[in-house]
Amino acid sequence: MSTVNVSTQESLNPYEIAQTQIELAAAKLGLAENIVEVLKKPKRVLTVNFPVKMDDGTTKVFEGYRSQHNDAIGPTKGGIRFHPQVSLDEVKALSMWMSFKCGVVGLPYGGGKGGVICDPTKMSKGELERVSRAYIEAIADIVGPDRDIPAPDVYTNAQVMAWMTDTYSRLKGSFQPGVITGKPLILGGSKGRNEATARGCVFTIQEALQEIGLAPSDATVAIQGFGNAGRIAAELLSALGCKIVAVCDSRTALYNKDGLDVKKLAACKDNGALIDYGKEFEMKADQILELNVDILIPAALENVITSANADHVKARIIAEAANGPTTPEADKVLNKKGIIVIPDILANAGGVTVSYFEWVQNLMNNYWSEEEVNAKLEVNMKNAYTAVRALSKEYNTDLRTAAFMISLKRISEAMTARGWV
Repeated sequence: MSTVNVSTQESLNPYEIAQTQIELAAAKLGLAENIVEVLKKPKRVLTVNFPVKMDDGTTKVFEGYRSQHNDAIGPTKGGIRFHPQVSLDEVKALSMWMSFKCGVVGLPYGGGKGGVICDPTKMSKGELERVSRAYIEAIADIVGPDRDIPAPDVYTNAQVMAWMTDTYSRLKGSFQPGVITGKPLILGGSKGRNEATARGCVFTIQEALQEIGLAPSDATVAIQGFGNAGRIAAELLSALGCKIVAVCDSRTALYNKDGLDVKKLAACKDNGALIDYGKEFEMKADQILELNVDILIPAALENVITSANADHVKARIIAEAANGPTTPEADKVLNKKGIIVIPDILANAGGVTVSYFEWVQNLMNNYWSEEEVNAKLEVNMKNAYTAVRALSKEYNTDLRTAAFMISLKRISEAMTARGWV
């Protein structure tokens, strides 16, 4: 089997990391090389360049991408991010991870991902709308309810999805709510979608706590990232009795061994900045990953736990609410230390699971209560964790490799049945 070129120096290229993870899991399963070679590359990648008139009257050309990794099981599915550092390799890697994220929780989807190189923080609402509409128009030929279903991601939200749904529907001549998930409720969004990523992560944490015999009321938690996923995870875990001892966002890190008041943190974030909670609780941001806590939740950026700091991580459980927060080299260190790492493709799969529920509701034109959504999500997430844990024990491997193995097995079976390999 060919090997991705990951040198002794740690590679932080997300595309290479995704390929390495595929190879590790495929080797455990004994998959044929021709299957592995198919899975290591996206089936289709579209690059688009589209003009947008800015508020000052000038026209700016934006570059965007849409990667569709594998559609053997069903249409591709994945978010659209607007960010200055969007790259083709990042989008390809994220589409691959989406395939495995959908696979591990048993969704009938392959992975997709999109991105536009732009800085929404420097655009007016009108400019953001025009970029959103122009991008979806540029990729309209390869997306659709039965082809590829986008969703929100970094710096995109329900409003951006509403504009995109409207533009796509106009192009098709009829309302097409199933083309995109993460929409406002009035346009066919699902109840429970906003909390789904964090809620799904918490369900997996509950399973891991039960595994190590620790009650939530006795557990301490540090959360790196206080955006949607990190903040809601803090609220849900606090409601279960966990003690949230540390949180941080891009500007401020706070720590209190006796526990932070989550409601006060949320109010500070809404009304100004986390630092308003109290400067006496401020700490260095990089220290949050190395605190002596039971649960560590990386809920921000990729590649924050590396070979440089993995040996200093003291948490008993790491639940990856962010995509790709741990590098392969760091994984080796954490596994040797006996830390339970709930991998991103499982820990944060609650978002895509409820996106799937939204798509199903759109196609049926029949909508569920929030209680129904949450109950279905809990069953999906806990069953997925149980399956991953069982496979990890069977093959004597870590949860990440086991999660990839479950997904690889499903996708390879579908490709074989369809006669692709």
